[in-house]
Amino acid sequence: MSQRKSNRTKRGTALIGSFVVLSLLAVASVSYTSSSTETVRASKRMTMDVQATNLCEAGIQDILRALWRPFKQQQIFTQLDTNLSGATTGSPRSAMSGTVSGVGSYSAGVINYATVPGNAFVRMVTVRAVGWIDQDNDGQLDIGEPSKTVDVTARFELTRSQVFDYTYFVNNYGWMDGFNGTDLVVNGDMRANGNFNFLNGSPTVNGSVFANNNDKLVPMAVGLVNSAPIKMAQTTYGTWAPSNPAKLSGESNAAYALRVAAYQDMIAARRRQGYNSLTHGSLGSTTFEENRDFVFRSDASLVNDRPAGAIIGDSTGLKSWTRTGTSAATTSLLDTQRTREIIMPDLSDLNRYIDLSTNYRDTKATFLDGTPNPNYNQGAWVEMWNSSTNSYQRVSTNGVVNGSVVLIGTDAKPIRIHGPVTVTQDVVIKGTVSGQGTLYTGRNTHIVGGIKYASGPDFRGGAIIGTDAMNEKRDILGLAARGSVIMGNPTSFTNSSPLQYMTPVNPPTKTVGTYGRYDEDGNWIPAYDAMAVDSTGRRRYQSVVPDSTINSIAEGVNQIDAIIYTNFVGGGNIGTSGGGVTINGTIISRDEAMVTWSLPIIMNYDNRIREREVNDQPLVDLNLPRSPALLRSTWQDRGFIYRSSY
Repeated sequence: MSQRKSNRTKRGTALIGSFVVLSLLAVASVSYTSSSTETVRASKRMTMDVQATNLCEAGIQDILRALWRPFKQQQIFTQLDTNLSGATTGSPRSAMSGTVSGVGSYSAGVINYATVPGNAFVRMVTVRAVGWIDQDNDGQLDIGEPSKTVDVTARFELTRSQVFDYTYFVNNYGWMDGFNGTDLVVNGDMRANGNFNFLNGSPTVNGSVFANNNDKLVPMAVGLVNSAPIKMAQTTYGTWAPSNPAKLSGESNAAYALRVAAYQDMIAARRRQGYNSLTHGSLGSTTFEENRDFVFRSDASLVNDRPAGAIIGDSTGLKSWTRTGTSAATTSLLDTQRTREIIMPDLSDLNRYIDLSTNYRDTKATFLDGTPNPNYNQGAWVEMWNSSTNSYQRVSTNGVVNGSVVLIGTDAKPIRIHGPVTVTQDVVIKGTVSGQGTLYTGRNTHIVGGIKYASGPDFRGGAIIGTDAMNEKRDILGLAARGSVIMGNPTSFTNSSPLQYMTPVNPPTKTVGTYGRYDEDGNWIPAYDAMAVDSTGRRRYQSVVPDSTINSIAEGVNQIDAIIYTNFVGGGNIGTSGGGVTINGTIISRDEAMVTWSLPIIMNYDNRIREREVNDQPLVDLNLPRSPALLRSTWQDRGFIYRSSY
């Protein structure tokens, strides 16, 4: 009996052990199945979260693109103000919806639209987008369908335009024809919103040259710089002086010597400094970053992930180059990044510049050196000496001149300007200018003689921060034309020069001239035609000021101290009286058509209008035309909602 009892006990123990093992296996199996299910659920949830996020992004992009395109083209806030004011979560504006095939749907709208106190050039736009996995494909967000909500705030701004960073900027094809290394010397950067071609010679460019692809031009521009110009070595630039201008007919030796001395001193003062590590900081340092945009550095490299020095940039990338004479250039690729179009400001709506002039008040209370600004809180004005009253006469009323005006200044009695002044038709100008301001014109600006500052800037010296304190107070003039800036006496223009460059190209019979383009919406914009007659009854290159008046005051244009901006053509006959031409400032235009009749021509960039690294503000704010910009400022995920079907 005792033996049989022992065997049953062993069999019972084995059976219990089997149950335990099976139970453990069952628990493990259930646990594994549960874990796998949770992993699948988490993976599926994560996938749908990402999909819903991308659907929200599609809705946001849809809205911002619809708002951006007309704003980019019109460059005013009128349409945004009209369409978006009063937007709330309960009453969204500019609502849009759409579907991404195979993924889901989205709905988006503007839920807030706000101005920025103290800044009339900014609007803040908040877009809310809902993206969902449309499981029944009905285009509606139903209960139980996974969804996500995202809010994005974007900053629409009319900001200082990058076109003013260049000595020469043209919105179509850029070209320099027939110059060698001493005929044309550009001390600054050059850019075209198309190809940039150096033809029949190689001028000297002590700065960068840019081109970019432009499919809105006809023919389309692939965005290439055709050849590298000459560029001075660093040591050469530091000691360079241009050749003396030719002696004028009938000019005495003494007068010629004085003119040469004044010319050489002016060139030395106006060209930007050459880079010196002791003065401008070692590469990559904080001091270097403060100075990098205001000095010439012949050698180029990437410093803090940005090109520093004179480069060639086009649709093939950014390259350094060396070419100090007639020999071929050597290039080295710095970055494969392609250049992009810079949006040019548009002056079509003159009313906003009338408003700018009318409402302007000088807000600079003190200068960098701590001295008070005598024009603080003053409005805009322009005045000229009246010999009949033996006093200055203000020719503007509340910053505006209705009609046209002829402005002539002398060394003893310069034209005086303060702030942005709008002239509703033409400005005819020559002579000496004093003050800081911009002349906006509703039609053309005619430069019928040299323009020079009574007290011009001097960029010689140490670090830029030191010269800024002095140059902040010096004279500076902006000339911004809704039509064109025409140089020289227009009554002497001929079809061969310069009108052939101011009329449309017509291949193959006419291969030089102006180009048409498409706007952002695909509408054709015809090429500028100087021979066309406008609403005044005059040809577009002519002035509404009588020819007899212009003939009585016009003389050769040998020096232009100004920041020149034109909606259409910047050009004409310059240097016709001999002695070469010097342009101290910039020339920015949609088409450029300058014909130079005497050499050399020297172009020096005026860096006072370029933004400073420290405060993102120019040294002197001329209230120049602004360009549209769009920048995202916040992105907020308001949550993903997922109701599982399990």
